[in-house]
Amino acid sequence: MPDYKAPLRDMRFLLNETFDAPALWRRLPALAERVDSDTADAILEEAAKLTAGLIAPLNRSGDEQGAQWQDGKVTTPAGFAQAYATYAEGGWVGLAGNPDFGGMGMPKMLSVQFEEMVYAANASFALYSTLSAGACLAIDAHASQALKDKYLPAMYAGRWAGSMCLTEPQAGSDLGLIRTRAEPLADGSYAISGTKIFITGGDQDLTENIIHLVLARLPDAPAGSRGISLFLVPKVLVDDHGALAQGNALSCGSIEHKMGIKASATCVMNFDGATGWLVGDPGRGLAAMFTMMNYERLSIGLQGIGCADMSSQTAVAYALDRLQSRAPDGPVHKDKAADPIIAHPDVRRMLLTIKALTEGGRAFATWLGQQLDISKYSDDAQERQHAELLVALLTPVAKAFFTDTGLESCVLGQQVLGGHGYVREWGQEQLVRDVRIAQIYEGTNGIQALDLISRKVLGNGGQSLALFAKEVRTFADTDPQFGAPLLHALDHLVNLTTHLQQTAAQDPRAPGAASVDYLHLFGYTAYAYMWARMARAAEGYTGEFYTAKLATARFYFSHLLPRIEALAITARAGSAGLYALGAEQF
Repeated sequence: MPDYKAPLRDMRFLLNETFDAPALWRRLPALAERVDSDTADAILEEAAKLTAGLIAPLNRSGDEQGAQWQDGKVTTPAGFAQAYATYAEGGWVGLAGNPDFGGMGMPKMLSVQFEEMVYAANASFALYSTLSAGACLAIDAHASQALKDKYLPAMYAGRWAGSMCLTEPQAGSDLGLIRTRAEPLADGSYAISGTKIFITGGDQDLTENIIHLVLARLPDAPAGSRGISLFLVPKVLVDDHGALAQGNALSCGSIEHKMGIKASATCVMNFDGATGWLVGDPGRGLAAMFTMMNYERLSIGLQGIGCADMSSQTAVAYALDRLQSRAPDGPVHKDKAADPIIAHPDVRRMLLTIKALTEGGRAFATWLGQQLDISKYSDDAQERQHAELLVALLTPVAKAFFTDTGLESCVLGQQVLGGHGYVREWGQEQLVRDVRIAQIYEGTNGIQALDLISRKVLGNGGQSLALFAKEVRTFADTDPQFGAPLLHALDHLVNLTTHLQQTAAQDPRAPGAASVDYLHLFGYTAYAYMWARMARAAEGYTGEFYTAKLATARFYFSHLLPRIEALAITARAGSAGLYALGAEQF
């Protein structure tokens, strides 16, 4: 099983040559004083050492041992606690966090690349820190100054972790059905009671405290999502001096036994009158929680990219070494009994598909990180609004498309190894199991597709899509190499959007029926834009990296982008075929 090696050359190419991140950082005052190309390069180098040397070696053993629950307490696999301590001491939990509370304040363009590394090295380990970073973001954006001062420094330092407590047995995607209650107390705090399920990192032995963000209803709250508020509920109460006091009235009732990410504790959490504090305004809890959820959705998308990259590294190493049959155009190694399987067309098809999808996703994630940096740090209000609209539009695409293609890539990587991919030795079967959850949690990919078409496109009259289309069209009009197929893909997307706008009034089921195909068509179009930009950045340079980049771009446009033709047809098929059967006929 090959060791993980972070794709630093490709990450630097995206930051410095494709998107010119240093120029952006120089013109954004808040970033100019924190980061430049040398700083970014040093951070990526250290991240590569950390993930390859400390975190990746625990991936297989962590899967075999798994998180354990006994007497209400969770223990993580051997080595995790020590590794997490080192990770926290390096400041990695707060890499992009607010410097006012101990974060490093690094740009999102850089942190998305770091998160990909951690997911590639060990998806289970990654989840503990990404949940903490997301919780910090929500607290920083919505909590009172007193709560921020009390909790954020220890969370960014990695001494305390964070969790997101949304789902209940009867309330999954429809959070309006939650029943957890919050009773106001005389001192301004609240007593939180209820049960939450599927809580990642709800309990663990990595940190001395866990800060739960819990959705609950106040006594006079109306039904539905508008009646939900958000509360900060620590596992261990904290006194006025920031020191740990007594345990809170909450417990882990059990952990789930899962297909993958077995070293990540997925907990049932019971709140029995636990003390909590309101975050944000009453009845606005879902909006506050979405600050964290949108962070996690991009992060989980990166899980798809990271697992795919690790699968690719293993598959390429195997394909270069494994000898089977002769190449179709004659022997490659006449002195050996057979040729390496990388000489066979179908193996190359699989490897190039993984490479094109993974590198396309990495570029899209870095570009989306750029939009997040602009929306947060730009002094230009119009530029900030433009970036915010793009982020809202593209987040569901990133979460769902990264993870759908991530699973496809991991399965292809497994297939390259044949029977050796199905057994434990090479690690490919674990990657398939670990990446599968990414299509399900933080909002299933079907929900992401429905959110994209219903809210982010039709819901704002196509305003955000028009911004995206204008940027892509402006680039394509000046690109002689890939401009024509890029414009063809964009036209498919725009025309399909118009069709759905026109048919939705007559057939309210039509947007939902088309939603997944629409999202995939969007994803392939976005990747085409990324590949055209990468190809332009690579054009005119010699060397294996650049020639490989251009060859992969040509493969993407000739072999993968044509998938949009079928997607455009099926997305226009309407909903009638889905409802031709009565429910009892299935």
